[in-house]
Amino acid sequence: MSSSQNLGGATRCGRVVGPTLDKIIKNAAWRKHTFLVSACKSVLDKLESLSDSPDPSSPLFGLSTSDSDAVLEPLLLSLDTAYTKVVEPALDCSFKLFSLSLLRGEVCSTSPDSLLYKLIYAICKVHGLGEESIELAVLRVLLAAVRSPRIMIRGDCLLHLVRTCYNVYLGGFNGTNQICAKSVLAQIMIIVFTRSEANSMDISSFKTVNVNDLLAITDKNVNEGNSVHVCQGFINDVITAGEAAPPPPDFTLILEEGASDEGTSKIREDGFLLFKNLCKLSMKFSSQENTDDQILVRGKTLSLELLKVIVDNGGPIWRSDERFLNAIKQYLCLSLLKNSALSVMSIFQLQCAIFTTLLRKYRSGMKSEVGIFFPMLVLRVLENVLQPSFLQKMTVLSLLDNLCHDPYLIIDLFVNFDCDVESPNIFERIVNGLLKTALGPPPGSSTTLTAVQDITFRHESVKCLVSIIKAMGTWMDQQFSVGESLLPKSVENEAPGDNYSNPNEEDGGTTTDHDFHPDLNSESSEAATLEQRRAYKIELQKGVALFNRKPSKGIEFLISSKKVGSSPDEVASFLRDTTGLNATMIGDYLGEREEFPMKVMHAYVDSFDFKEMNFGEAIRFFLRGFRLPGEAQKIDRIMEKFAERFCKCNPNSFSSADTAYVLAYSVIMLNTDAHNIMVKEKMTKAGFIKNNRGIDDGKDLPEEYLGALYDQVVKNEIKMSSDSSAPESRQANGLNKLLGLDGILNLVYWTQTEEKAVGANGLLIKHIQEKFRSKSEKSESAYHVVTDVAILRFMVEVSWGPMLAAFSVTLDQNDDRLAVVECLRGFRYAVHVTAVMGMQTQRDAFVTSIAKFTNLHCAGDMKQKNVDAVKAIISIAIEDGNHLQDAWEHILTCLSRIEHLQLLGEGAPSDASYFASPEAEENKALGFPNLKKKGALQNPVMMAVVRGGSYDSSAIGPNVSSLVRQDQIDNFIANLNLLDQIESFQLNNVYAHSQRLKTEAIVAFVKALCKVSMSELQSPTDPRVFSLTKLVEIAHYNMNRIRLVWSRIWGILSDFFVSVGLSENLSVAIFVMDSLRQLSMKFLEREELANYNFQNEFLRPFVIVMQKSSSAEIRELIVRCISQMVLSRVSNVKSGWKSVFKVFTTAAADERKNIVVLAFETMEKIVREYFSYITETEATTFTDCVRCLITFTNSKFTNDVSLNAIAFLRFCALKLADGGLVWNERGRSSSPSTPVIDDDAPNIHNFMEVDENISYWVPLLTGLSKLTSDSRLAIRKSSLEVLFNILKDHGHLFSRTFWIGVFSSVIYPIFNSVWGEKDLLSKDELCSSPSTYCPHSNGVSWDSETSAMAAQSLVDVFVSYFTVIRSQLSSVVSLLAGFIRSPAQGPTVAGIGALLRLADELGGRFSEDEWKEIFLAVKEAASLTLSSFMKILRTIDDVQDEETLSDQDFSNEDNVDEDSLQTMSYVVSRTKSHITVQLQVIQVVTDLYRVHQQSLLASHVTVILEILSSITSHAHQLNSDLILQKKVRRACSILELSEPPMLHFENDTHQNYLEVLQDLLTYNPGVSVELSIESQLITVCVKILKMYLKCTLFEGAELEETRQPQNWILPMGAAAKEAAAARSPLVVAVLKALRGLKRDSFKKYAPTFFQLLVELVRSEHSSSQVPQVLSTVFHTCMGPMMGE
Repeated sequence: MSSSQNLGGATRCGRVVGPTLDKIIKNAAWRKHTFLVSACKSVLDKLESLSDSPDPSSPLFGLSTSDSDAVLEPLLLSLDTAYTKVVEPALDCSFKLFSLSLLRGEVCSTSPDSLLYKLIYAICKVHGLGEESIELAVLRVLLAAVRSPRIMIRGDCLLHLVRTCYNVYLGGFNGTNQICAKSVLAQIMIIVFTRSEANSMDISSFKTVNVNDLLAITDKNVNEGNSVHVCQGFINDVITAGEAAPPPPDFTLILEEGASDEGTSKIREDGFLLFKNLCKLSMKFSSQENTDDQILVRGKTLSLELLKVIVDNGGPIWRSDERFLNAIKQYLCLSLLKNSALSVMSIFQLQCAIFTTLLRKYRSGMKSEVGIFFPMLVLRVLENVLQPSFLQKMTVLSLLDNLCHDPYLIIDLFVNFDCDVESPNIFERIVNGLLKTALGPPPGSSTTLTAVQDITFRHESVKCLVSIIKAMGTWMDQQFSVGESLLPKSVENEAPGDNYSNPNEEDGGTTTDHDFHPDLNSESSEAATLEQRRAYKIELQKGVALFNRKPSKGIEFLISSKKVGSSPDEVASFLRDTTGLNATMIGDYLGEREEFPMKVMHAYVDSFDFKEMNFGEAIRFFLRGFRLPGEAQKIDRIMEKFAERFCKCNPNSFSSADTAYVLAYSVIMLNTDAHNIMVKEKMTKAGFIKNNRGIDDGKDLPEEYLGALYDQVVKNEIKMSSDSSAPESRQANGLNKLLGLDGILNLVYWTQTEEKAVGANGLLIKHIQEKFRSKSEKSESAYHVVTDVAILRFMVEVSWGPMLAAFSVTLDQNDDRLAVVECLRGFRYAVHVTAVMGMQTQRDAFVTSIAKFTNLHCAGDMKQKNVDAVKAIISIAIEDGNHLQDAWEHILTCLSRIEHLQLLGEGAPSDASYFASPEAEENKALGFPNLKKKGALQNPVMMAVVRGGSYDSSAIGPNVSSLVRQDQIDNFIANLNLLDQIESFQLNNVYAHSQRLKTEAIVAFVKALCKVSMSELQSPTDPRVFSLTKLVEIAHYNMNRIRLVWSRIWGILSDFFVSVGLSENLSVAIFVMDSLRQLSMKFLEREELANYNFQNEFLRPFVIVMQKSSSAEIRELIVRCISQMVLSRVSNVKSGWKSVFKVFTTAAADERKNIVVLAFETMEKIVREYFSYITETEATTFTDCVRCLITFTNSKFTNDVSLNAIAFLRFCALKLADGGLVWNERGRSSSPSTPVIDDDAPNIHNFMEVDENISYWVPLLTGLSKLTSDSRLAIRKSSLEVLFNILKDHGHLFSRTFWIGVFSSVIYPIFNSVWGEKDLLSKDELCSSPSTYCPHSNGVSWDSETSAMAAQSLVDVFVSYFTVIRSQLSSVVSLLAGFIRSPAQGPTVAGIGALLRLADELGGRFSEDEWKEIFLAVKEAASLTLSSFMKILRTIDDVQDEETLSDQDFSNEDNVDEDSLQTMSYVVSRTKSHITVQLQVIQVVTDLYRVHQQSLLASHVTVILEILSSITSHAHQLNSDLILQKKVRRACSILELSEPPMLHFENDTHQNYLEVLQDLLTYNPGVSVELSIESQLITVCVKILKMYLKCTLFEGAELEETRQPQNWILPMGAAAKEAAAARSPLVVAVLKALRGLKRDSFKKYAPTFFQLLVELVRSEHSSSQVPQVLSTVFHTCMGPMMGE
C-alpha cells in the first residue's frame, strides 16, 4: 500500500475517497468488518490504476459507471455498519463528494437500485445512532447533497431527506443539534424553492439562513449559550464549501443535459410536493387519548416555521404559476385555519408571521382569503379588549405595525375591502380596534389585564396608529413625487423629506406584492369609481343597520335607495345572501302579515331546494339563515310555507302538506324541549311518536321514521342562526370631556366578546370553512390598485376620529416620554396628510388638539410633554406650512404665547407698558424683574399668566384681583425653565421660512398672523405687539415675490393696518403707522413700471386711516410719513402719487390748522420742484394733484393757503398747456388710462368723447368753477380771475366739442341760478333782499364788483373764441339776461354792460338768427319777470284794503296782523325791484336798437316792439290797479317806506316805446311800412292821451261812458295835478308825434284821436307846455285839413 499522500490514485474522486478508505480500514474492527476492510483495500488498489475519463452517465466524476459503483460500495458498507468510527469517515467522504460536485445524477424513488439513492438513504439512516457528532455529520452531508447543483434529489427521496432532518430536530442529541437541524431544514427550503423560482439547478446565489431569525419565535429554550454561533458557523461552512469547489471540466455539459424540459418541470414539481407535504405535516393534530403531545406540537411548529421561510423567500412564481398560488390557497390557508384552533402561542405567532408575508407579497391573488383570515387572525384578537391574551395581542399589534411599513398594503386593504360591498371593512375595524385598545377597558368592566399589560397595549396600539397614518402620508408623498417628477421643480414646491422614511427601509428592502406587479392596475379603479363603491357600501350598511332595528323601514330604505330591487324575489335574495343582518329581525320580517313581506317570505322559502333531503335535514337547512320569531302566528305562516315547499320538492314524502306542516311544528317543539335547560321533564321518543299519530290524513307515519327523526333532533340540536351583533355600550367616562372629544369618542362602540383569549373555537372554524367553500364557488373578485391620492380622503374620514381620540387621550393621561413622542409623531403625520389633502375640518382638529396640549395658556401646569408639543407645533409649521391654511392661526397663537412666557421669564417689560396711560408712565421703566432670579412680583399681568386660562381666551388669564401664592410663583418659574429648550431662533425660523411658502400658503399665513396680532392688540389685560412686529418682518421677507402674489398679501396686510391704525389706543395706532412707514420706504426702493397701480394699493392704508381716523396725532403722523417718503423717494414714486394726493386732499380739509399747513408745505414743494415726476408714468395723477390743490383752496384757516393753491392751479394750467405732462411727451404706445373726474362735476359726459389730453383740463376748470361760490370775496375773485384767464389764455388748445363741455360743466354752473328758469323762480321767491345776488345754490352772495367781473370775463372769453363757441351764443345771452333781470342793481348794470359790449364787439358778425336769439332771450327774461311778479302780487289779495277800514283804523298799525305786514313789506320791496328790472330791460332793448338799428330786420324789430309793448302794458296795468295802489300806499304808510314809482314806471315805458316807434318811422321807413308802425304809433298815442285825460278831467271817471255834458268844470285835486304834471311831458311827446305825421297819415288817423284832442282843450293842465303844443297841432295839422 502506498503512502497516505498518494492514496486514491490520480483521479479527483480517488484523491477524496482514498484517504477516507484508508481511515476506515484503520478504524474498522478486523473481525467484525472483514468484508468492509477487504472491499476498501480492493477499491484502493483499483484507484491506483484509474485515470479521469469523463462518462456523463457515471454518478462519480471522472470514472466509468462500473468503476463508480465499485468505489462507492465501501462507503455504503461503512454506513451500514452503524459503527461510529467507521460511519464518521464515510459521512465525511460523502460530504466532500457532494460539496465538490463529484457526485451527480437524479435521486428519486423510481430508481431505488441507484447507488446515489442508496447512499442518501444510508446517510439518513445513520442519524439514529444517537451520537452528537453523527447527527451533525448527517445534517452536513444532507445539506451538501441538496446544495450540490449536480444532484437532483426528487420526490419521496427529498421528503425522506427532510423527514430525517425533522427527526434530528425532534429527537436531537442536544439543543445545538436541534437548532442545526432546524437551520439545515430552513436552508434546504431556501435552496429548493430558489431553484423552483429559477426553474434551474444552477442558481448563482441564494440566501443563507440567519439562525437568530429562526429562533425569534420558538426554540429559545434549547439555545445552549453559543449554540446560535455554532449553528451559524455550521451552515456557513457547508454553503462556502460548495462555493469554493472548482467546477469540473464537464460541468457545462452536465448542466445542459439536466436542463431539459422534463428536468425543469421536475424541479418545480419537487418544490410543489415539498410545500404540500409541509402543509399537511403542519395540520397533524393530537389524538384524543394524548391531547398534549409536545412532539407533535414541535413538529407542527417546525412545519409552520419552514412554511414561513418558504413564503418569506418566495418570488414572482407564487403569483405567476397558478399551481403554486392555488397551493397556498388550498394547503397553507387550510393549515392556518386548522391551527387557529390551538392555544399554542408559538403557533399563533407563526400564523401571524406567515399571514403577514402573504399579505405583503401575495395579496393580489388572495383577496378572498385575506378577507377571511384578517378578521379571524387579527381583528378577532384586536377587538377583544376585556380578556385578551397578552402575548397573542402583542403579536397582533406587532403584525399591524409591521404591515404599516408597506404603505401600499394599507392603501390596498382599504381599496379592496372597505370599498368592496362584499368584503369586510378591514381598515375601519383595524383603526377602531386600535382605538379601543389605546383607550383601555371601559370603566367598571372586569378584565384579566394587569396595569402594566394595559399600559403596554395602549402604547403599542398608539404606535400602530402612528404607523398607519405615517404609511398613508408616505404613500401620498410618493404619489405626489411621481406626479411632480414630470414637472419642473421650484423652491416653493420642496416637500420635507427627512421625516417620512422609505416604506421598505426597516425590513431590508423586502420585495412586496406591489413591486412584483407594477402593471397590476389593468383592472384598477381610480378614486372616482372607488368613491361610488365606498358610498354604495356605506349606504348599504346604513340600510342593514336600519333593518336590524326596524326591518320594514330598512327594506323600504334599501329599495328607495336602489340598493335592493323592488321585487319580492330580489328582497328574498338580499335576506339570504347579505351578511350582517340580524337573524331575529329576518325572522320577524318574514313572519309579517302585510302583503309585501308575505310575498318576500314565499320567495324566500321557494329559493330553497329540499329535493331528496331528510325532513330533519331540511328543517335544519331552512332555519340556518334566520331565527324563528317568538310570535306563534308568525311561526305558523313561515312553517306553513315551508311545509308546502318541502312537499313540492319531495312529492312522495307525505300524503299532503298538512302532514309536513304539523310535523314541522312538532320537530320545532321537540328541539326546544330537548335542548332548553329550563325544561326539566324531557319528551321521550314514545311521547314524540304518540304526539304525531294520525297526522298523515288520519294515518300514522312509520314509527321508524319518527324515531329516527327524534334521535336526529335530540342528538344534534337544530341551531338557528345567531345574531351577528353583540351587545354594545358606549365609552362614558371623564375622558370624553378631554379636549372636547365627546363627539369623537361617541363614534366608538365597545364590543364585548365572549371568545377565548387564545385559539378560535370550533364554531368559528366551521364558519370560516363554509366561507372558504362559498368563496371557491364564486369567481375571484378583481383586485384593485389605485394611484389617485384622492382615495386618502375616504381613509382619513374613517380613521381621523379614532386617531385623534387615541393620540389625545394618551397624550393627556401619560407622561411617559416614549408615549408622548409617539403621540406627537402621530399628530405630525396626521396633520401632514390632512393638510396636503385639503381636509380642513380634520386638519384643524389635529392642529387645535396639539395646540391645546402645549398648555401655553396655563403655563403654571406645564410639563415636559407640553414642551415637546411646542416643538411638534414648530416642526409642523416648517414642514407642512404650505398646506395649513386656516390652521396657521392656532400655530401662530402658540408661538405668540411662547414668546410672551419667555419674556416674562427674562424679566423684560410687558408690551402693555408701552400702551399705558400717562398716569402709569412712571411704572413703564420699571418692567418686570427677572422672575427666575428674583421670585414673584404681584403684577396683574404676571398673576394672570400664573393663574392661566382657557385655550380660547384672548387673554392669557382672567383679570382676578386676588394675589397668587408664592408656591404658585415658584412652580411657574420652574415651568418657565422648561421653555429654555425652545430657542428664539426656532421661533424666528417659522417666520423666516415664510419665504418658501407657496402662494396660497403665504396668503393664509399672513391672514392668520393678522388675526393673532389683532387679538394681541385687543387684549384687555395684556396688549402686545409681538405678532405685529412679525408682520412687518414677513412683509420684508416676502416683498420680492411676484407682483400677483404680493398684491394678495398686501391686500390682507392693508386691511389689517387700517383696522389697527384706527384703534382707539393711540400708542398702538402710532406704532402700526410707523411700521407701515418702514415697509413703504422699503417698498418704494423698488422700481415700478408705467400703468401699474401697486404703489397706490400699497399706500392705500395711509389714505383710509387719514380719512377715518379721529385722532389728530395720527393724521399729523401720516402727513409727516407721506411727506418724508415722497421727498426721499420722489424718483421712484409712480402710481403712489394717487395715494399721496389723497392723503394731502384729506389733510387739506382737516379741522386742524397745523395739519393743513404741514400738508400744503409738502404739496407746494412737490408742485414747484417735482411736478415732472407727478405725471412721469401716468398723466391721470395730474387730476389727483389738481383735486388736492382745489381742496386746499377751500381751507378756512388762512386765505394765504387758498390763494397760493389757486396760484398753483394756474401753474398747473401753464404746465398742462405747455405739454408739461411728461407722459404726453413720451407718446402713447397703448391706450392711456382715462383721467379721473370729480364725481360731483355736473354734465361730465360732455367731456367724455374728447381727446384724453384735453380732458385733463376738466378737473382743473371744474374745481375753479366751484371756487367761484366761495364765501370769501378774495377767493371768489381770484378763482374767477384765474378760471377765465386760463380759458382766455389757453382756449386755443380746446376743440369745439371740449368748449361745449366747458360751457356746460364749468361756466354755466357759475351762473346757473341766473339763466335756469326753475332756479330763477325759486331764487326770485327766496331772495328778498334787493342788494344781493345769489348765483349758486349754496346761497353765497356776489357783490356788484364780482358780478361785473364775471359778466365781463364771460363776454371776453366769448368774444375771443367766438368762431369756435358761436353755438353757445344763446346760452351766453341768457346768462346776461339773467344778470339784467336780477333784483340787485349791481348785477343788472353788469348784465347790461356785458350785453351791450357783446353786441358792440360782435354785432357786425351776428347773423339774423343770432340777433333774434338775443332779443328773444331778453323777451323771455322780461316775460319770466312779469309772470313771477304777478304771482307775488297775488300774495296780498287777502290783505284788507282801506275801503273795509274805518277812517281811524286806516293808519292804525295795531289792526294789521304781523303776517300781513310781512307780506306787504315783501310786496313793496319786490315791486320796487321789479320796476327797476323792467326799466333796465327797456333800457337795454332801446340801446341795442339805437346802436344796431341798421343791422336789424323786421323780425328783430317785431321782437323789440313786443318787449316794449308787453312791459308798457304791464306798467299801465300796475298803475291802473287802484286797490293795489291803496294797499301799497297803506303798507308804505304803516312801514314808513317810500311808495313804489308806479306812475314813473308807466310814463318811462310809454316814453321809450313812443320814441322807438317814432324812430322807426323816421329812419327806417321800409320796416315801418312792413310792420305798420304808424298804426302802432297811433294806438300808443291814443292810449297815452286817454290816460292823461282820465286824471285831468274826472278823477277816475270814464271819458266815453254815461257822462252827461256838463257846462261846468271842477278844479283838479292835488293828486290829479301831480299825476297830470307827471304825464305832461309824455302828452307833449304824443302831440309832437301827431304833429310830425305826414299830412295823409294825419288825415287818415284824425278821426281816431280828434275827440281826444278836443277833450284836451277842455282839460285843466298843470303844465303850460301841453296847451302850447296842442295849439300847434290844431294850427298846423287840423287847420289845413279842415280848410280842405
